[in-house]
Amino acid sequence: MNDIKTLNFFLDDDLVADPYPYYEAMRGQCPVSREPHHGVMLVTGYEEATQVLQDSERFSSCISVTGPFPGFPVPLEGDDVSALIEQHRDELPMSDQLPTFDPPTHTDHRALLMRLITPKRLKENEEAIWRLADRLLDEFLTGGQGEFINGFASPFALLVIADLLGVPEEDQQGFIEGLRHRPRSEASVGAMGEAMAHSPMEFLYARFTAYIEDRRREPRDDVLSALAAARFPDGSVPEVIDVVRIAANLFSAGQETTVRLLSTALKVIAERPDLQELLRKERHRIPNLVEESLRIESPIKGDFRLTRVPTTVGGVDLPAGTMLMVMNGAANRDPRRFDDPAVFDIERSNVRQHIAFGRGVHTCPGAPLARTEARASIERLLDRTADIRISESAHGPEGARRYSYLPTYILRGLSELHLEFTLAEEEG
Repeated sequence: MNDIKTLNFFLDDDLVADPYPYYEAMRGQCPVSREPHHGVMLVTGYEEATQVLQDSERFSSCISVTGPFPGFPVPLEGDDVSALIEQHRDELPMSDQLPTFDPPTHTDHRALLMRLITPKRLKENEEAIWRLADRLLDEFLTGGQGEFINGFASPFALLVIADLLGVPEEDQQGFIEGLRHRPRSEASVGAMGEAMAHSPMEFLYARFTAYIEDRRREPRDDVLSALAAARFPDGSVPEVIDVVRIAANLFSAGQETTVRLLSTALKVIAERPDLQELLRKERHRIPNLVEESLRIESPIKGDFRLTRVPTTVGGVDLPAGTMLMVMNGAANRDPRRFDDPAVFDIERSNVRQHIAFGRGVHTCPGAPLARTEARASIERLLDRTADIRISESAHGPEGARRYSYLPTYILRGLSELHLEFTLAEEEG
């Protein structure tokens, strides 16, 4: 590859299709290395990444999804910039989103979310997930071929979240139509030259504000009423907007990452007839396939942090006010943690150690839901087909495939996945 000093991770198209040689080169230089164009410290080592993610006292998440664009509103000077962070937090893009909160605010707001995503609720939701997968597959499998992301994965992930949040069935199609035209919060952040919206989810805010206000006036026996009645840990009543932000964040963030996970898993299945045959015979291996898909192609490339005080990571001294990008995708391929990290190994014994869902207080609360969605989708696709293949007309022949990836430094995933399939006998 080119000299890493000349490559711009945030802007170079060459790093969109395959960022992994760059990760390896940066890690080989030092697991905590300065990116030369924007001054961001890239954390590419596994141990170093987990250290940062698990320390919310020294590392603020206020710039977690924006990073160096547009940067912090004022110079960060002194040996403790905590006061500056709090003073100017609201001036940062997407400062109203849960991933940018720090404790104790994050603790209180996450508690609202965790009262919604309880094991009981997820268990109740699982049956609906399987039914929904079948319903969408009825249409997707017609014709023997289709584009998987828009034809199945995106509407599936959206409708699963809608069901979990209790969006009335008669409104769900409206959500699909409305969200087709919204700016994607994570993806749009990576688009240089576009104005940075403070909150790109006005559509979701408007819908959920109406729901929560209605349920507070007239509670019903539904999930939205439970969400409207939720309290902070100290018993205080949240403002309507606090509840709305939680619902909107789950709705938006949960879809993008799940769609990327599903497309990675199906690409592997379609590219590997041997593995596909094994999965058809031994369905208990599907959870490991899901975890290895998360490890080898982490849906989130990285997450940003800001040092509050001087600290040391991986032997590198970092002054207060240093911006870091914790690169999940690089850490999950650190050979110090994972043997032969570029190899997709369904029998990898330590695969659950990946950090695709993060670590620490910001660990993805929707991880159990995403795993269930992936398992249900894959199992039903295998049940209803005899063979799944990559479309050569769309992606080229084996050994010379052409895939396009999302042009963003936040998300990692295919923008399209064209499949061909032979239906199972009972389908035909």
